[in-house]
Order: sequence, then structure tokens, then C-alpha cells
Amino acid sequence: MTSHKIASMPELAETLRLTALNAALQAAPAIQGAFRNKITFEEKTNSHDLVTAVDKQSQEIITNSLRTAFPGSWVLGEENIDMDSGTPAAAQVQWIVDPIDGTSNFVHGIAFFCVSIAAAIDNQLVAAVIVDPISGDQFSANSEAAYLNNQRLTPSQRPEQARANLMTDYPGAESLFKDGPLALEVFGAWIQDFATVRRKVSAALGLAHVAAGWCDASIGFDTKPWDIAAGAHLIRMAGGTYQGLAFGKQVAADHFCDGFIAQGPGANYESLNNAALRVHQLRTQTRSNQI
Repeated sequence: MTSHKIASMPELAETLRLTALNAALQAAPAIQGAFRNKITFEEKTNSHDLVTAVDKQSQEIITNSLRTAFPGSWVLGEENIDMDSGTPAAAQVQWIVDPIDGTSNFVHGIAFFCVSIAAAIDNQLVAAVIVDPISGDQFSANSEAAYLNNQRLTPSQRPEQARANLMTDYPGAESLFKDGPLALEVFGAWIQDFATVRRKVSAALGLAHVAAGWCDASIGFDTKPWDIAAGAHLIRMAGGTYQGLAFGKQVAADHFCDGFIAQGPGANYESLNNAALRVHQLRTQTRSNQI
């Protein structure tokens, strides 16, 4: 396949959307069937970072489905069983997969988790799918529009900050270790500045809710590409904004950043910008002190 610009590839982007949707729907029944049954899990990095046999099964189903449709495509997955080494070749289809985003919710019987799949070419996102196995909601996007259950998403303008609904997982255990008292100061400011602040434990599904208009904004730090790639593309195709927070690092694209601010159409919440600036300043100073 030769290199394409996003604007010249709507047919390919639509094919990638449908391919990702098919893969996610193949994995969804096993996830749904295991939910609130006895689930064996392991800790990865800590007690907040869990993995189950269902994560691994879902990753295998998705990887096999994607590679059957696009042989030789490059897959980056959180639980990838057969991930290609190195980096993708130019113009190669890149899949970014989280087989269950929100595994902690899944393990604890909380119905807020999803399958997340993004497609990129030359590190540019061109298609995305997020499937909620419990509600059955199917969020997706190609290079022209975003959809919920095959209906085009056209969310309305978002309210002023004081009336807005924010979703975030900050601060988590890792952020508290990195940012100390600042993390709680920032969280306290959000509670004062926004109408509601909800902790969701699934960045991908939270971003899908912003794209759908059910939430006004989301912010995250210490994220991974599989957490946010699909959601980032959904929000942009639904008319919202997604800003990657690189914290001074060089990255190939926004979805490789360590953090993000995502907002619905017309929203530009100062409290989120202030928080990102303060965290950036603290982490920059910390790195300087370590040199």
C-alpha cells in the first residue's frame, strides 16, 4: 500500500473503521460473559494495574481478526501476544488496541469498561472504534465523521465551565507519587470549578462519552497510546478538541503523549489549562533537579 494523506483516503478509513468494529464485536461476547463472574486476575505494575485471562483472550481475538483483514499490519496492544518488534513501516496500517480498557472496573463488577481500537497510517489516526460490551454502545469514526450505533454524532456546544461535567482519573497512585501535594490541589480546584467531577477508570470510554456529548471534558496524565488513541480520534471527528500533553518530550503524534485535554465542541476550560501548566512546570523542574 502506498502512502496516503487523510483527506484522500476516505474509502480506506471507512474500511479500517468497519474492520476494527468487526474485531471489537468478536471480542465483546467473551468479555460480557465473564463480567461479574469469578475472574482470576494478576497485578502488573501495582495493585491498581490489573490483567485477566479475558484481557489476553480478547487481545488474541482482536489481533487475529485485524491481521486476517490486513495481513502484515502492525499491532500495538496493551496485552499483545504477538506484537511486531520495532516500528511500523511507512504507509503500513498501525492498529493500537486495548482489549479491555478499565480492567479494574471489569474485575470489581463496575460496568464502565470497553474495547478500544484505533487505526493509524504514518502515525496519523484515521479510524477508531470503542465498544461498550455491557451497554452494547458502538462508538466509531472514519476520516470524516464519528458515529454512535451507526448514527452520525453531532453534539451541541458545551456549557460554561461552572456548569460542565468533567471526567478524570487524576490523581492516581502514580501521579500522587510524581506530583505530591500538587495532585490533590489540582483535584480540589476541579471540584470547585466544575459542576461535577467523575472518576471513571477507563480513559477510552470516558473520551467516547465526551464525543457523544454525555460528558463535557476529560483530562488525563500518565496515559499510554492504547488508553487514548481511539478516543482522541472520536472526539476530533465529532467536532471536539483533543490536545496531547507531551511535558517537553518529543513524540511522533498526540496519541503518544503522556497526557491530554479533551473537550467537546466550543469548550475551552481554563481550569484544565491551568492544571496542565502546573503539572508540566513541576515535572520539568523535577527532571532538571535529577540531572
